[in-house]
Amino acid sequence: MFFDEDDEGEVSFGESSDAERDMTPDIPKAPSVKTFDDDGDFSAAGDVDGDTLRAFVVAVIYANAAVLLVALGPLVWFFEGWSRIGAGLLVVGALAGIRTYQTYRAWDRSREGAEDEDDDAENDGVDPVNGDPVNGDPANADEDVGPATGPDRDRSSEP
Repeated sequence: MFFDEDDEGEVSFGESSDAERDMTPDIPKAPSVKTFDDDGDFSAAGDVDGDTLRAFVVAVIYANAAVLLVALGPLVWFFEGWSRIGAGLLVVGALAGIRTYQTYRAWDRSREGAEDEDDDAENDGVDPVNGDPVNGDPANADEDVGPATGPDRDRSSEP
């Protein structure tokens, strides 16, 4: 009455029934992710600009040193009682953190300088905001261009 003739009273542990399999949702598939071949030669790093790669590696080394020393300094100071060594580690870690920031800012400024040079080359000596020539290019200069000119100024040569 309560048992199925096929099961003959057996209870299966760890196996899901047909009803449970019908009710469970399908497992979603994760999207594929592009990965680099890890053969140890860092050939995929060739796509990155050399200055960017250098700044990144240097900043990572400084940041790791900063985190290690800033954490280790107070531990040595407190648990071992070595106040000079602990304070020294803390100061060196703080300096490594400052150097990390300086490395990043130098890289950021070099990128801004490179972008400005690219923008200047694209504009061909013309200011993109108002169309005036930049760097004193006389080939593109008008006679009326200048700081003292304006619509209300009398341009006649009479006094």
